Amino acid sequence: MRRSPTLFIGLLILVICLFGASDIVAQCPMCRMSAESNMANGGTAGNGLNAGILYMLATPYLLVGTFVFLWWRNKKKSEQQLEDK
Repeated sequence: MRRSPTLFIGLLILVICLFGASDIVAQCPMCRMSAESNMANGGTAGNGLNAGILYMLATPYLLVGTFVFLWWRNKKKSEQQLEDK
């Protein structure tokens, strides 16, 4: 079975995005100002806030990806069963 080059490119982009995500600062201005003032006073809340935002961002994509994978796998199984008959 020959693999599609688009699948490889898609997986490569996904891996790059996941490993590059730690450098992203995705905060609203008010949250950012609060986190910066906390860190300036010796707190560590800003690091946890950034991680939490990235986890919330990734959750919908993981859920949709899981449902698409399950749908694709079941479709492939049903096609295989039709070919076997």
